[in-house]
Amino acid sequence: MTTRWAPAKKDTLRELAAEIVHNYGRGRVVVAVDGDTAGAPGVGPFADDLAEAIRESGQTAFRASLRAFSRRPASAPRDAEPELDESVLRRVLVEPFLLGGSTGWVGAAFDAEADRALEPTWVTGPADAVLVVDGTDMSRPGLSGIWHYRVWVSVGDARTAGRATASAVVGNDDPEHPRRRFDDAC
Repeated sequence: MTTRWAPAKKDTLRELAAEIVHNYGRGRVVVAVDGDTAGAPGVGPFADDLAEAIRESGQTAFRASLRAFSRRPASAPRDAEPELDESVLRRVLVEPFLLGGSTGWVGAAFDAEADRALEPTWVTGPADAVLVVDGTDMSRPGLSGIWHYRVWVSVGDARTAGRATASAVVGNDDPEHPRRRFDDAC
């Protein structure tokens, strides 16, 4: 099947940013950009671009990644995948961010590659701001209630369980021409 027209990346991102700002224009908002690692390698870059589109719309946006809150358990072998420390994510990023005002938050807690904790860098922002967080499996129990809005970035036509709870599904087969998908998750 030949695609005759595909939206430019900036158009898809502006549409999502406009929807987020329209629905959550006041207060602090946390947006998840999710996807499965095997099928959606562009999750982090897509989240970067979405945060930039939100800024271009006139809203303040910040970025974070679940990877920056993940570390290897002490007893795990050196080649083990880092695991999300949900407690740290909530305590130093999400909860302080949502408090608003002059409360500071930390955008990264661990360097997974170096396998060490990072010196905290505290950030503050205005009362109206969006925090865009990328990662995988963000609808799992314990995390699903954090996000106000969740974008599922997919590659191909696979219908994975993560799409069921997404606010928006974006097909990212061609990263320069991502497409918003309006399909059910059945």
